[in-house]
Amino acid sequence: MRPLFWQRSHWQQQISRLDPETQYEQIARITGMLEFPWDSQQALSFALFRTYAVPSIGRLLYDTGEFTQATQKRHDDTALILETLVAEGLESPDGRAGVRRMNQMHGSYDISNDDMRYVLSTFVVTPVRWIERYGWREGLAAEKTAAVRYYQRLGRLMGIQDVPADYDGFAELMDAYEQQTYVFDPKARAVADATLDLFVGFYPRPVRPLMRRFSIALLDDHLREAFDYPRPSRLVSRLAHGSLVARGRIVRFLPPRRKPALLRDNHRIRSYPGGFMIERLGTFPATMPQDSGTPTG
Repeated sequence: MRPLFWQRSHWQQQISRLDPETQYEQIARITGMLEFPWDSQQALSFALFRTYAVPSIGRLLYDTGEFTQATQKRHDDTALILETLVAEGLESPDGRAGVRRMNQMHGSYDISNDDMRYVLSTFVVTPVRWIERYGWREGLAAEKTAAVRYYQRLGRLMGIQDVPADYDGFAELMDAYEQQTYVFDPKARAVADATLDLFVGFYPRPVRPLMRRFSIALLDDHLREAFDYPRPSRLVSRLAHGSLVARGRIVRFLPPRRKPALLRDNHRIRSYPGGFMIERLGTFPATMPQDSGTPTG
C-alpha cells in the first residue's frame, strides 16, 4: 500500500480537517497552490480579462497606459501581489503590504464601489466555475465556502462596501453586472488585445495563432461579443474546451503535489529576475494620495 501522502485524496483529507469559516486561508492555499494551481492561475487570468469588458474599467486601464504599454509588468505585478496575499496570508506583514499597495493604486483613481464589488466577485466565481468545468475533480463545498470567506475578508481590507454574504450572492452580482454593463468600447478592446497578445506570446511562434483562437473560444459568448471578437467555429470551440477537459482527466492520475506551485517561479513572470519587494510592485501615479492605502481593519 502506498504511504498516505501519495494517495490522490491526501489534500482533500487535509481540507476535511479544516473549518472553512475560520481556516479559509489554509484551504485557499491548498486549493490554489497544491490541488488546482494551474487551473487557479488560468481562472484568475480569465477573471481579470472579463473585467475589461466593463467600459468604466476598460477605459480606465487604457487611459493609464499600463495595460497597453507595460503589459508584461502589469501582468507580473498583479499576479505577484495576489499570490503573496494567498501564500503569506492576509494578516501577515507581506499580506498587509500587498493590500496596502492595491489600496494605494486604486485610491489614485475614481473607481466606483460597484466596479470594485464586481471585480471581487469575478475572483470568487470564475475559479469555482472553471474547476467545475475543467478540474481533475469536483470542487468541495468547503473550498467554495473558503473562497467566499477569503474574498469577503479581502473586500473588508480594501474598504469595499456591500460585499455579498455567500457564493450565490457573488454569482448573481457578477452575472447581473455583466448583463447591465457589457458593451463594446474601443479602449477596452485595446486592453483586451494587449493582454491576449501577451498570453499567446508565452507560446512558440508557430502555435500562437492557434492559441489566440483557442483563447477566444474559451470566452463566454457575451464576453466575446462585448470585445467584438469573431465567433469561433464549432470545431475550434470543441477542441479548446475538450483539451482542457482532457487535461483534467490526465491530472487525475498524477500524485498529489508536495510543494506549492508559485507563480514567482514560473517562466511567465519576467519583470523581476532578481526577486521583488511587495512594496515596490504596481504603479505609483504622481497624484497618489500619501495617506491612502491602509487596510481598513
